[in-house]
Amino acid sequence: MMLKNENIQIRDPFVFTNKKDGKYYLFGSTDKNIWGPGTGFDVYVGEDLENWDGPYPVFRPDEDFYSEENFWAPEVHEYNGRYFMFATFFRKDNQHRGTGILVSDSLMGPFKPHSAGPVTPKNWFSLDGTLFIDEEGLPWMVFCHEWVQVEDGEICAVRLSEDLKESVGEPIVLFRASEAPWPTSFKHKTRKSPNNYVTDGTFMFRASNGELLMLWASFVNNVYAQGISRSSSGEITGPWIHDEKPIYHDDGGHGMVFKTFEGNLMLTLHSPNKTPLERPIFIPIEEKDGKIQVVD
Repeated sequence: MMLKNENIQIRDPFVFTNKKDGKYYLFGSTDKNIWGPGTGFDVYVGEDLENWDGPYPVFRPDEDFYSEENFWAPEVHEYNGRYFMFATFFRKDNQHRGTGILVSDSLMGPFKPHSAGPVTPKNWFSLDGTLFIDEEGLPWMVFCHEWVQVEDGEICAVRLSEDLKESVGEPIVLFRASEAPWPTSFKHKTRKSPNNYVTDGTFMFRASNGELLMLWASFVNNVYAQGISRSSSGEITGPWIHDEKPIYHDDGGHGMVFKTFEGNLMLTLHSPNKTPLERPIFIPIEEKDGKIQVVD
């Protein structure tokens, strides 16, 4: 069945541009209620970012899978000839969220568990892990240490084994949400601290001038927004400098950047940030000397 963007409920959209068949593969948090029991992940397939076939199931957990709820933010990366899905899951064993890694030989799945469980620290509330390959060809995962545990949400990086099955060493804190000038404290109905700053949805992007950019989401006056930070060293370890204002602040975020088949840059994110109204939004952008701006 062909669907338009306005008919697709999805959070955390992630587009894989597949040059092998000339099609876009749209992944994301696709459960009707992502805050509860998890069904799995679906993919939509299209050629123009407006009309989509699907949904097609790409991941459904077995009975012995380590999570039953909060199936969030799947990203799919091609690495060493296979497709690896980084996704957030709520662990059954200790009721903490973390990012696990799945694998498939096809973008259409089925994706199966690759890591033994989440590769983020076991006793952390973590989410939204993304793959980053450094200048030496070594894999890292950049992820968020959740504000629900640390109040001032952190963005961290950890080395991965070359087979992507586990983390190597301890995570490095790259920065905290309050260090950027644009987020404001998140006012939560049960967590009353004035120091709640959210970090969500990391995505790494190498600019044309070689500068390393990071997209991430937070809140401005309790409205979901998308921001950009940049590494002054060009390396994942930073130090990180933050843009003064978010690039999108109209109740949308958890974005990523990809190139269309025409060679144009596109930002995709979900908006509004309210279940079940979330839809994929596609925003043409331009990048010049590391600076990103929306195309009017």
